[in-house]
Amino acid sequence: MPLDCELDHSFPRYNPNPEDMKMLHAISDAVVKHGADVGLGFDGDGDRCGVVDNEGHEIFADTVGVMLARDISANYPNAVFVADVKSTGLFMTDPVLQSNGAKALYWKTGHSYMKRYTFEQKALVGFEKSGHFFFQPPLGRGYDDGLVAALAVCDMLDRAPAKSMADLKRELPKTYQSPTMSPHCDDEKKYGIVDQIVAEYEAIAKSGGTIAGQKVRDLVTVNGVRVTLADGTWGLVRASSNKPELVIVVESPVSEENKIAMFRDIEARLGKHPEVGAYNQKI
Repeated sequence: MPLDCELDHSFPRYNPNPEDMKMLHAISDAVVKHGADVGLGFDGDGDRCGVVDNEGHEIFADTVGVMLARDISANYPNAVFVADVKSTGLFMTDPVLQSNGAKALYWKTGHSYMKRYTFEQKALVGFEKSGHFFFQPPLGRGYDDGLVAALAVCDMLDRAPAKSMADLKRELPKTYQSPTMSPHCDDEKKYGIVDQIVAEYEAIAKSGGTIAGQKVRDLVTVNGVRVTLADGTWGLVRASSNKPELVIVVESPVSEENKIAMFRDIEARLGKHPEVGAYNQKI
């Protein structure tokens, strides 16, 4: 069943963005109305894919990536996958991926970074939280194509005929995850702000201090800073590659409260900088 497929450059309904909750909710309503097995949404140039399950629940693209990685690694032992730093921690901790011998690497967010690194690492697929999926041979030709990602979702469902999309999602370990949140910050200022936030978190980690009541377990600084706390809760702050914005994502494998506590810490640090403006969406 097609939805909003008539071309209109003014985009009268919503931003054609698989990360935009308004778009995902529109797909959700259509899935429920028509009793569909899955909802698939594409951005304006067709290189990204968003997914809604048969119960009308949006599934963030990185979670879809873990589901696809489970399916693919069952047929390709010891598979290597790449995920961008915005993506869920399940790529590293999921027991099914571990039992399949799969290996996951985190890398810089961004089309060119992910495509190149996925190729260099001879990974089967690169997954980006924004909905870019890079399928390498024999699954694809290395570039991001929303239709190829949609077909991979359909293939996954075909290989699990007794399970729905919602069933497959429920089989994943529970995490509490935010959407991508983007406060405005001018291009000439955003990298300096991120550098300051990186330095703050590095200092806390080095001194043995705490964030939201927890010690720092790990820092990844290949693209901004992804700070992981003792219980696996993590938060990311980076500068957008193509907009005058910062990018914030948080997730906790433990609780909604810990997820929010991580965001409040980031929010408070950014709040000290008047250069950081309004968010497009917040938790």
